[in-house]
Amino acid sequence: MPVTDPIADMLTRIRNAVIVNHDNVLIPASRMGLSITKILKNEGFIDGYEVLKGKPRSMIKIRLKYIDNQPVLLGLERVSKPGLRVYVKRREIPRVYGGLGIAVLSTPRGVMIGEQAWRQGLGGELLCYVW
Repeated sequence: MPVTDPIADMLTRIRNAVIVNHDNVLIPASRMGLSITKILKNEGFIDGYEVLKGKPRSMIKIRLKYIDNQPVLLGLERVSKPGLRVYVKRREIPRVYGGLGIAVLSTPRGVMIGEQAWRQGLGGELLCYVW
């Protein structure tokens, strides 16, 4: 079934899996989804991931991270949507929960967290917040 917003679909699948304490979640593979997954891994929000090759569609299997049966990933929020794109300049990149969370941006140099974009003097499309 075609999805109009694959990033929102990915975030919703992860959010739902965390709510019911699943160990893994499968999301359809895409370059943007893989980039966001790599950021979640590098920032310590998930344990790991692997790309599963399949005939009809490749999938990304994400291993969710829990500490003392409490999820590390507390929230995900989609900011820029297909109907209303949100772009920020370097000076406008938000801090999420006073620095405890991250803002994920799509910049001319690729998908990165807000802090990296700020250090490189880049702005871009504000994809989502993660905390």
